[in-house]
Amino acid sequence: MTARVYRAVSARRRLDCRGYRRIGMEILAPAGDMERLEMALTYGADAVYLAGKQFGMRASSGNFSPGELEKAVRMCHAGGVRVYVTVNTLPRNDEMEKLPEFFQRLEAIGADAAIIADVGVMALCRRYAPKLDIHMSTQTGVVNYETAAVLHEMGARRVVLARELTLEEIREIRSRTPETLELEAFGHGAMCVSFSGRCLLSNYLTGRDANRGQCAQPCRWKYCLVEEKRPGQYFEIAEDGGAFIMNSRDLCMIGHIPELLEAGISSLKIEGRMKSAYYTAAVTNAYRHALDSAVRGEPLDPVWIRETEMISHREYSTGFYFDKNGPGQHYGSAMYFSDAEVAAVVEACTADGCAVLTQRNKFSEGDRMDLLTPGAKPVSFTAGEIRNADGERIVSTPHPMMRFSMRLPAPAPRNSIVRRKKD
Repeated sequence: MTARVYRAVSARRRLDCRGYRRIGMEILAPAGDMERLEMALTYGADAVYLAGKQFGMRASSGNFSPGELEKAVRMCHAGGVRVYVTVNTLPRNDEMEKLPEFFQRLEAIGADAAIIADVGVMALCRRYAPKLDIHMSTQTGVVNYETAAVLHEMGARRVVLARELTLEEIREIRSRTPETLELEAFGHGAMCVSFSGRCLLSNYLTGRDANRGQCAQPCRWKYCLVEEKRPGQYFEIAEDGGAFIMNSRDLCMIGHIPELLEAGISSLKIEGRMKSAYYTAAVTNAYRHALDSAVRGEPLDPVWIRETEMISHREYSTGFYFDKNGPGQHYGSAMYFSDAEVAAVVEACTADGCAVLTQRNKFSEGDRMDLLTPGAKPVSFTAGEIRNADGERIVSTPHPMMRFSMRLPAPAPRNSIVRRKKD
């Protein structure tokens, strides 16, 4: 099944990209740049969130120039996918005069919504771009039904709920707010040690303001104790020295999609605009299949749970959904780990599996590989004969972004992924 057909099948459960009524829940994927946007579209996202060069909470991701934003909206709408643009920093006085033009631009290119964290920015959006939907960011810290309802009265079509809520609290918010208010919740990705991302650690320790998209993530650093009268002497927190005392586990709710649906969540959000195109593809693909299975009333195939282990992540948890005390910290390490790494991306492929690919990481003949395609389970195979762009046989792919050809175990559309399994 091609990517376009797969998205069309998925989209039939919903109205067009400007409609507001939906059956069930959308998969909302991150798009840090054009490559990651294309992966989100290929692997089944119902909506994407992205940022312009200003006002977004991920200043280090590639983000989109004005021309790229317009192109992104056209691409998404052609496939029935909605586009939400983050305007969720906490702007200072000298930035406020730039916002009206930015909102007018978003409305003019047909963006579906702006994700906003500040009520003053919200008011500017309503005034200068009245056709643009407003989604109140998780930075707003919505943890109760009264706040959600008031924000809806003020013009918000959706609230992105605080990550600190339990599933039972979300059910109550849903039952005590208007049906026209959509509820969005995070389903996968990194967690923040601070409440709803309102953190000052980075600002204090490095001068980089987390609330302006520049977080240095000091919560992931390794810490020791220093006694006041013994400067320079580091005392152990754990047996092996320091400890990652603020390092939160990652969130993974792929095994609990039916519960999220039952709670009335309108949109399941995947965190990760700064993560790789492979991450975007693999996680979107897994949650796409998990949601479709839940809507059909079918049990989740374990292959999609395994897919979340194949991408780079920290130790997983279910966040606060089932425990008010939350995911807890992982003190041993802040390192990411995975069971595979992307080796190449398919540019073109014939019906018998002869493919032209672009390298992402080195691999060699004989390596254990997977072929990841939209709409299908991963296919395992052993890497066979590899030829470079001149048709010469080579034993490995040592050069970054080199083009090469090899036979795949099945036909694969553009943007299919070949990954190498780790030992």
